[in-house]
Amino acid sequence: MAKSLGTQHHRMSLGQKFRRITWGLVLVLTVTSLVGVAMLYSAANGNFDPWASRQAMRYGAGLAMMIGIALIDIRVLLSWSYGIYGVALALLALVEVMGISGMGAQRWIDLGLFQLQPSEMMKVALVLALARYYHGLTLEDCRRFRTLVVPLLLVLAPAALVLRQPDLGTAVMLMLTSAALFLAAGIRLRIFAATAVAGLAAIPLAWQFLRDYQKERIYTFLDPERDPLGAGYHILQSKIALGSGGVFGKGFLNGTQSHLSFLPERQTDFIFTMLAEEFGLVGGLALLALYVLILIYGFVIGLGAKSQFARLVATGVTATFFIYVFINIAMVTGLIPVVGVPLPLVSYGGTAMVTIMIGIGLLMSVYVHRDINIPRRGNF
Repeated sequence: MAKSLGTQHHRMSLGQKFRRITWGLVLVLTVTSLVGVAMLYSAANGNFDPWASRQAMRYGAGLAMMIGIALIDIRVLLSWSYGIYGVALALLALVEVMGISGMGAQRWIDLGLFQLQPSEMMKVALVLALARYYHGLTLEDCRRFRTLVVPLLLVLAPAALVLRQPDLGTAVMLMLTSAALFLAAGIRLRIFAATAVAGLAAIPLAWQFLRDYQKERIYTFLDPERDPLGAGYHILQSKIALGSGGVFGKGFLNGTQSHLSFLPERQTDFIFTMLAEEFGLVGGLALLALYVLILIYGFVIGLGAKSQFARLVATGVTATFFIYVFINIAMVTGLIPVVGVPLPLVSYGGTAMVTIMIGIGLLMSVYVHRDINIPRRGNF
């Protein structure tokens, strides 16, 4: 039966695949992106330039890219997985040699027309590589410790390069997404527990390798009042803005903390704070509801996939999206230190938008090709 379904699906026309795309998810993504455009319009004090118009165009381009990826056969994506990972890792290494710096970090490669941030690409590439690796293993294989060596190397190589940039937020995201995939693949919980204990034991050693500004962020997280006009300024202003919004907010374009320039980075990292100030608790919860809908789509699509590769890709993309949302909102509300992770589809930024849309494209490809049951033929 699986074979006949696979054969039938292999012969599907582009038109048939196009009709299989989850248009409900496209609608939710578009509404979420429109929220972002509206907030970027407000961030520029009622102007589409310089942020809102560019963000809208980026979403349009990302949407076309997403649909294009959704139409690619899931077996083709499987065959490309290690190649995509290799390219992303090579680009990360290239940042060390010819990367350009900005805001104290060397994270970008200048390609003329635009600047590429390879660490964002790696978030998708790592999901594909780990999904392919675990697709080739049985559940019993996954529970053997020796089969964890290769995936740990796949994770640690890019994480080490990203930490050198330095970009602690992205390195944490790579490791958290990998942990979600390990769990979904069937790694034993006792291995997770052992890794967690080892991680806690390594904190004193890791502390020695943190940059001064990263240590300062942790000190500030523990006590924001210790330097209210310096390191603690960002999070204190964020909390003031969040609190001043109340239940229903001050109204669109009427956020005093953001429009009087007390709130820093309001178009990127702290855009949720601006939204909560202008639309209050109700506006913040409405945006969270949109994110929950996207996560539900991802979860359901993963459950409906027939192959291990497709399930793990869906799990990895959904986990990455959740981690984006969680880290950003936890950061601006003071629950975790400030690490500079954008809010998906809402914060201004080109590479992050492209990464998210490519990831959702992979998720849709899983749904479009959900009937295909790919045989397991080994890891490499």
